[in-house]
Amino acid sequence: MLGRLKNVFKQQDEFSKRIRHRHRVFWSPQNAEDVRNTLMSVEDPLERWMDVKNWQRKLSNKYNAKQFALKMDCKVADLYWKGRDVETIDFSRLPDQYVIRPTIGHSSGNVFIMNNGLNLFDNLVYTANEIRQKLQSRLAELPRLEFLIEEFLQEQPGTYKVLNDYKFFCFNGEIASCQLINRLGPKAGFGSFYDEHWNSMEAVHPGYTLVPAQPAPACLEEMVEHVKRLSRAYGIFCRIDFYATTKGAVFGEFTPTPGMGAGYSKYGQGLLLNYWDKYCTGLV
Repeated sequence: MLGRLKNVFKQQDEFSKRIRHRHRVFWSPQNAEDVRNTLMSVEDPLERWMDVKNWQRKLSNKYNAKQFALKMDCKVADLYWKGRDVETIDFSRLPDQYVIRPTIGHSSGNVFIMNNGLNLFDNLVYTANEIRQKLQSRLAELPRLEFLIEEFLQEQPGTYKVLNDYKFFCFNGEIASCQLINRLGPKAGFGSFYDEHWNSMEAVHPGYTLVPAQPAPACLEEMVEHVKRLSRAYGIFCRIDFYATTKGAVFGEFTPTPGMGAGYSKYGQGLLLNYWDKYCTGLV
């Protein structure tokens, strides 16, 4: 009996171990930040994208990720501005609704979802100078960081709110699960899980309050097609995030070490390990 329990706990921890191992492999080398911040373009051939070991690190830069998604014929949010010199941002030329996010980071840190001066992520009003000061403070900490100012995507015409997240757990073109997050803020919201055909599933990562099954997005077929295309190109396990918008399915980002492997349910650990062993055998 004790032996069986040990095996269960060992299996439950295996997915987390693989994610932590990948994090070490990706980010321990001295050239890791050089790889992540190698500026890439949609015009670059795939050979240049994949010209280093663990090339997927380039896609942890959110600008590069957008360029790669465009290369794979996926839709992305329009880009208004990119750079480090935030003094050059002409806020008077921006629409009343826009999104600011860093090229490096996770967990929605340093993100501004602006609607007429109100940041919907923290419900605080910011002037242009206050936003510049916030960005400057973060830039001083990370010399390779840049910021992107992008289109505020909408789920319904004329409706500006924090978008729902569709987070796909993918293995070389195969989808293990999709987590729908009805997001209220950076770390607040409700969650539910589905397979690629939108059949309800058990919770893979119950980090958000679970809610009953919801209708599939109108662009589900397009979303699944694009997710699989990106996953096949990525080659190894990755969580790929999308949005359902008035433009259809729009790419969000790649997440190679979601949650650093922590907080997954027993069911989720088993599911993801089975997919990893079947479709990404022996891969980091």
